[in-house]
Amino acid sequence: QVQLVESGGGLVQTGGSLRLSCTASGQTFSVYNMGWFRQAPGKERDFVAGITWNGGSTGYADSVKGRFTISRDNAKNTVYLQMNSLKPEDTAVYYCAARRVYTIRLYYTVKDYDYWGQGTQVTVSS
Repeated sequence: QVQLVESGGGLVQTGGSLRLSCTASGQTFSVYNMGWFRQAPGKERDFVAGITWNGGSTGYADSVKGRFTISRDNAKNTVYLQMNSLKPEDTAVYYCAARRVYTIRLYYTVKDYDYWGQGTQVTVSS
């Protein structure tokens, strides 16, 4: 089992940037694919970005392509989400998630992931 703790959320103006971090503990981080999801009030939890266990492949939701970048540092057991050019519609609670994997592929849905953090609030003011 792995425990995930997110940090780095906050309030930012439109056009600003934030970097979210998610640190894992409990098991070998490098065997897990990692993902970032977000959930706005009254809406479902949606995929934002994902990265394979070795960092070799990444995937993004269309709404964040070109603005957000996911990366990981396996030596630090941490995955990051760099968010640039933020918009009010990016406002949500952001969650990181982990899935133990045995193949190199990306995963895109809530059901694909086994472990979740508690979430961190990102608010973008207009």
